[in-house]
Amino acid sequence: MSRQDYIALASSYDGLMADGNYRRRAAYLVKELKKSAVPVRTVLDLACGTGTIACLLAERGFRVIAVDASEDMLAQAAQKAQNLKQPPLFLQQAMPRLRLAEPVDAVVSTLDSLNYLTRERDLRETFQHVRKWLTPGGVFLFDVNTPYKLRRMHQKMYMDDTEDSFCVWRTFFSEKTQVCTYQVDLFCLRPDGAWDRNFEEHRERAWSETELRDYLAETGFATIALTGDLTCRPPASDEDRWQFRAT
Repeated sequence: MSRQDYIALASSYDGLMADGNYRRRAAYLVKELKKSAVPVRTVLDLACGTGTIACLLAERGFRVIAVDASEDMLAQAAQKAQNLKQPPLFLQQAMPRLRLAEPVDAVVSTLDSLNYLTRERDLRETFQHVRKWLTPGGVFLFDVNTPYKLRRMHQKMYMDDTEDSFCVWRTFFSEKTQVCTYQVDLFCLRPDGAWDRNFEEHRERAWSETELRDYLAETGFATIALTGDLTCRPPASDEDRWQFRAT
């Protein structure tokens, strides 16, 4: 199962991801967008999920296009954006099949969305489409979970809960495929006091720095910078998340 298959988790995602530091992440993106050689007016949020980052960027005056493959996640995003003065335009699209009506000044992708592309072909096609729809000189900002983090998650169990949901994550990492599998049991409280149980399985690929740099370069990105999460410093050896900036 891939990120496009968020079904049971869609309605509980925001509550379970309360530690996502969305406002801090959005502030970081805005700071980086201001460094662009091209004035940034239009931004594509690639694999936008429930639209939190897209909405925060729209609140800051950017014209935002937000795409995701999950119909359920987009439904949550549209509801979240309904009171915005200039809400994002939400489109249902898979990352490797990105199609826009016109180029954008910047592309952002957050919270390890690109790790969900577990096939080399899909990652390369995604980079190709991002490059195609970027205004010349535009910036591509994205983060990924590091191989260090995904390896460390092997045979671990994590639990998250809210007042009306309880989630158990079991994780397994394969050195052969470089894929971390998340087995997710989600329990949701019903109005009658009973609990519904749903199961989903998700996979994230541990892409190396070399692979990501090579695929970006072959697509035509000439300048590629790598830092630690939400910083301007080089990543540490035990970094959980990398930030890439490509132009």
